[in-house]
Amino acid sequence: MSIQDLCSLIQPLDASLYAKAKGRLDRLTKPLGSLGRLEELAASYVTITGELKPNIPRGVVFTFAADHGVALEGVSAYPREVTPQMVLNFLRGGAGVNVLARHAGVDVRVVDIGVDYEFGVMPGLLDRKIMKGTRNLLVEPAMTRDQAERAISVGIELAAEAVREGIGLIGTGEMGIGNTTPSAAITAVMTGRPAAEVTGHGTGVDESVRTRKVTVIQRAIDLHRPNPADPLDVLTKVGGLEISGLAGLMLGAAAARVPVVLDGFIAGTAALIAVGLQPLCREYLIASHRSVEQGHRAILDHLRLKPLLDLDLRLGEGTGACLGMDLVGAAIKIYTEMATFDEAGVSDKA
Repeated sequence: MSIQDLCSLIQPLDASLYAKAKGRLDRLTKPLGSLGRLEELAASYVTITGELKPNIPRGVVFTFAADHGVALEGVSAYPREVTPQMVLNFLRGGAGVNVLARHAGVDVRVVDIGVDYEFGVMPGLLDRKIMKGTRNLLVEPAMTRDQAERAISVGIELAAEAVREGIGLIGTGEMGIGNTTPSAAITAVMTGRPAAEVTGHGTGVDESVRTRKVTVIQRAIDLHRPNPADPLDVLTKVGGLEISGLAGLMLGAAAARVPVVLDGFIAGTAALIAVGLQPLCREYLIASHRSVEQGHRAILDHLRLKPLLDLDLRLGEGTGACLGMDLVGAAIKIYTEMATFDEAGVSDKA
């Protein structure tokens, strides 16, 4: 199935479902709206899935890993070798995302979509490598259009496979040294904000390196002139393979009416691409948190998404998504397990 055909399967949400869910929430034994965002989250889950009496869904975080040619420009505090090293850490269960996934009761699936390393056959690793990292976007397009489309298709296929397994909630994660640089470039193009406004400190670089990042991003945008009306063109010229895969994952999940819990800045960048390809995809996205990365605020504003948490996170991997998925479960339990005033024999307000 083509990306265009997949996008045509994504439908607008039925507002009557939200009203029905809200009606039940308003009858629960509490003052109206007193559980705030948890009530909104429960109603959103019902509306996205169409399940008026939902069970706690099986959840999976997909952590896509890829390398970036632009890392050669010294835009990260860490060397490229850290990308495959962290993939191995994920597989051993020793990373932040593994810990928080265990806490939330969700699985982590690690996807090699473009790491510059040959892992061979490894238990738990999904080998979907398109190429060994993108090219240096400062001097040439990051990838070809065909490679960008193939990377998106990887995400679409993984979402479809998860749905066939009975997965009802999908989280987004990533790993790739240097990936805040293409993310800032995409954010600048898709939101129309200046590069300096959406470029942060990434892995903790100092201000001089951040200034270099801004220069690299602006020069790349000036060189390639990516077209914001054509998200595939943006990916091709200044994107990343893990960003492409995540965009496809979001589109595939939305087509199946499965909610997607976004992680931070890089996941938000992928959401810009997904929503650019199909604006209705936005209705299926849940923002787990607001990242410290300054470009993330621009993304959330552009997509009109209100984050659930603000904990000064900036790790990525899917850590924030795990926390958001835990809150989705809590919201569903409030919706399904709390008694109504009639059920509990409690007097409602006069």
